[in-house]
Amino acid sequence: MSDQPPTGPPRAAVIAAVVLVGLLAAGVVIASRFLPSDTATPAPTTSAVPKTGPVGLVPVEAPDSGSAHCAAVIAALPASLVSAGTTLSKLPLADPAPQAAVAWGDRIAPPVVLRCGLPKPAELTPTSALREVSGVRWLPIEGTGSSTWFVVDRPVHLALTLPDGVGTGPLQTVSEVVGATLPAQPVKP
Repeated sequence: MSDQPPTGPPRAAVIAAVVLVGLLAAGVVIASRFLPSDTATPAPTTSAVPKTGPVGLVPVEAPDSGSAHCAAVIAALPASLVSAGTTLSKLPLADPAPQAAVAWGDRIAPPVVLRCGLPKPAELTPTSALREVSGVRWLPIEGTGSSTWFVVDRPVHLALTLPDGVGTGPLQTVSEVVGATLPAQPVKP
């Protein structure tokens, strides 16, 4: 036998390195199965399967929904709205249906919803950024997945909820109906 020191790493160190590499590989595989991935395709926001049955609307406070002003607006609304080249038909509402409320949609995406007779929106202040569409002044409020536009210059407050991606067609049409149906009045923040 020779008195020369062995060449290369000790056998125990090699075994430990192989075991650590194996554990690291197993950890990567396990982590990839359970941790979210930045490259994953986001889930679609709407289902491709048409919805059936009437639209259920959550009840909200609408003290003036029974007013003659709301009845006039609701009666003047069209049976369909055009949204980004798509026709949205008026949809039936589930019972108990809120008074002075209308929904339009294509049965796939969330509906466009109009409610009349609501209280003054709390977000309406003297410095609110209002938008005017066809002579009607609106207070837009952004939400998650939709925006709600409040009419603030008429005898009753109306809210038009527009799902993201709907386009400006419904807002334009409803503005024309409101402008032709209800008298303008000063905005009262």
